[in-house]
Amino acid sequence: MSTGTGGSSGPRPFVAASDLAEAAFCPRAQWYRHHPPDAPPARGAARSARAGAAYHARELTALARREGRPLTGPLLLLAIGVLLLASLLLTGAL
Repeated sequence: MSTGTGGSSGPRPFVAASDLAEAAFCPRAQWYRHHPPDAPPARGAARSARAGAAYHARELTALARREGRPLTGPLLLLAIGVLLLASLLLTGAL
């Protein structure tokens, strides 16, 4: 939730479109953004994230081959997501 101006009553929270999109796409991610965990990432979390990303990359590749679509865009987005997730896990931001 963001904070907006509430006129004479002071700032008040409001829901931004990005908050709605995030909650619709992944409610858990939206919840964690507002309630970060107190504990550091679990041991092996980065390895598990890489394994999950590799699984999804294989599935995406197989789907694209079946449908005859080029893979460049989706695989590039997946690679960026994996790198972002890994950096967040390694820095302790997640």
